[in-house]
Amino acid sequence: MVEDEPEIQELVAYNLSKAGYEVIRAHDTEDAETELKKALPELLIVDWMLPGNTGLTLIRSLRSRATTRAIPIMMMTARSSEQDMVMALESGADDYIRKPFSPREMLARVHALLRRHAPQSTGALME
Repeated sequence: MVEDEPEIQELVAYNLSKAGYEVIRAHDTEDAETELKKALPELLIVDWMLPGNTGLTLIRSLRSRATTRAIPIMMMTARSSEQDMVMALESGADDYIRKPFSPREMLARVHALLRRHAPQSTGALME
């Protein structure tokens, strides 16, 4: 997860961990790149507005590399216009969720992305 707001980061991490997912946190795109060198995640949740480079820039960069091209990406942002959503999806995001968000909806979207991209990861997490 790439999120610079500590409260949002904690909320997302808590709910994902409670659902059985391991969460690796990054504060900005630089931290995210460092973590991606250590291990590739099964899914990325990326905020649009980050310190330094934007989440959109990170997504475009990840989609341009063979090693990260197939990782499912959810954009999580306070930007809520149709134009923003279209831009994120056209830049490579697989899903888009607006802040504030429902943790149940976020988990359902994460599960759906993993079901489509890495079905072995989903197990019985949604029971």
